[in-house]
Parts: sequence; structure tokens; C-alpha cells
Amino acid sequence: MKLVVTGGAGFIGSNFIRYVLAKHPPYSILNLDKLTYSGNLHTLRDVGADARHTFVRGDICDRRKVQEVFSTGVEAVVHFAAESHVDRSIMDSAAFVKTNVLGTQCLLDVARQAGIKRFVLVSTDEVYGSAPAGEKFTEESPLAPNSPYAASKAGADLLARAYFRTYRFPVIITRCTNNYGPYQYPEKFIPLIITRALEGQDIPVYGDGLQVRDWIYVMDHCTALGAILHNGREGQVYNLGAGNEWPNVEIARRILQLLGKPESLLTFVQDRPGHDRRYALNSEKAEKELGWVPSTPFEEGLKKTVDWYLSNGDWLQRVAARGYRSYYRKQYGRREATLAEILDQGGKK
Repeated sequence: MKLVVTGGAGFIGSNFIRYVLAKHPPYSILNLDKLTYSGNLHTLRDVGADARHTFVRGDICDRRKVQEVFSTGVEAVVHFAAESHVDRSIMDSAAFVKTNVLGTQCLLDVARQAGIKRFVLVSTDEVYGSAPAGEKFTEESPLAPNSPYAASKAGADLLARAYFRTYRFPVIITRCTNNYGPYQYPEKFIPLIITRALEGQDIPVYGDGLQVRDWIYVMDHCTALGAILHNGREGQVYNLGAGNEWPNVEIARRILQLLGKPESLLTFVQDRPGHDRRYALNSEKAEKELGWVPSTPFEEGLKKTVDWYLSNGDWLQRVAARGYRSYYRKQYGRREATLAEILDQGGKK
């Protein structure tokens, strides 16, 4: 199979590429990525020499580039590329609408014209909004996004649904809970805690810290996507949860314990506008139809993640410095920012 992965220089996309190359040796992958602040070729250093992986720098909103990529005998698409940081979407939603909605529309349109046989749209549980206590969202739950980011992803979901209903284009939508694991950009919750704790910096916790998230190890998400790519039903939505519901402040405490750092680093700050209180998914459909269940216990996955960041400080320095390069050139001239400066600015995002 010849497969296009969009956003393959990012967190989940790069892990999915590793999974596919290991699981399916005959497959080849075209990795289409714009390399925005959170995407970096250093994330792909271990697969860079693999002839089955070809990197193409390009914007999913660029129709000509997408047509060029899709004209090479591509059979399937797994679409990760997205602006995904909620805080950034609150500050400025324009990039989220452009990439997540218009970019997805461009991909769908060109893929349909190119006769792509399978298109998997990787979405998020945030499109459902906040889950009431004791309840879990099913694939039939109404969409009720509460942030510009979540609204832009819901828009992409609805476009994909429309392309299936109108054109019978073979789209499948996946909605996953919070991912964690290696290669996650340090503005996100778990790597932000790890990196700030390593620097002895205050760790910002929104509100009372009791917002609940269900956490899935990234490679478990990748195995689900592999099953859906090969055996999922066209036109369907699949929820992907792990049953690891934890309050944010408890996650922070566990990471501090693993690092031997004091809880005094926790700093409670004003809550985010429109902050969802809880996410929880019912994943029975994926289990019944595909035989998929996550296999990584949370304690094991969290320790593996912490250990990975401890062992990959060079990666952290490279991707974080690149992400805030323009900011720090304005603030400090052309010298490279220190990690402490990077993390301080990241905490404000």
C-alpha cells in the first residue's frame, strides 16, 4: 500500500509512521507536513534513511501541492495535520479554521478526484464538549465544541461526513482521548510538566486542577488507527478511549513523584475560558468491530514517557528552540533561547 500521512512530523503522526513501517514492511509512506512550529524533521531522525518513507514539505491548503502528492499512485490517506493547541486557538482562531477546516476540505476534494480508496480523518473527543459526571460519549452523541480548536475539528468532521453522504467517498472519522508519549511538543500538558519540573520552574495548573481527562498512550492510538485503516467501515465514526481518567493536578503530582521534584512547584492559575471539565469516551464500537483495546497501563506509559524525555534532551532543545525562534530573536537578538526561557514562554501559551 502507498499511504499519505499528513502532519507526519508531529507527535501522533510521527509515531504512526514508525508503527506502520514496523508493522507493514511492504508499505511506503508519503509524509506531507508544512513544518510549523510544532513539526520538526528531528522528530523523524530515526526513519529518515528508510527508503519506504518520503518527506514532502507542503501545506494541506495548497491544492497544487496536494494534487502533486496524490497523483503518485496513493491508495489511502491518514490525516493528522492540524493546529491543536487550545490556548493558541483562544488567542487567535484564524489559523485553526484555515488549517483544520479549509485544509481538510482541500484534502477531501483532491482525494476524491484522485480516487483514493480510504481516507481516515484523525479527530478528537473535544468535539463532544464536556462529559457529564458518570457518562461517556458514544459515536452518536451530539457535537458541542467549547473552544475554537474543538469547533474547527468539528467542522472538519462534518465535512468528512458530508463527503461520504454526498459522494460516497470512503471516509472514516476517529475521535481519540488525550494522547501522551514520546515526541510530544512541550507546550502540551504532560511534556510541559516534565520539562518545567526538570528546570525547577513553576508548573501552571488551571483553576482547581480537577479537570478530568482520559489518557491514552500514543502507540495504543496508533494500533487503533492501523485497525481502522484496514478494517474500519466506511462512513463510520470510532471513539478511541483508554479508560484512564485522572484529574489534571493528580497527573502533575505523579510526574513530580517520578522526577523526585517537590509539589511546591505546582502553581494554580486563572482557569482557561470555556474549559471543559471532563472528557470520557465509550470505545465499545472499536472493540466489538475491530477487536481493538489499549494495552498500555497508565502507570507504565507515564513512566516510559518521563524516561523518554529524560533521555532525549537534545530533541527537546531542538524542537522547542525552533518553535519560539522568531519570538526570541525579537527579545534577545539572534542568540538561541535557553530552555528555561522557552518553557517560560510556553507556559504562557
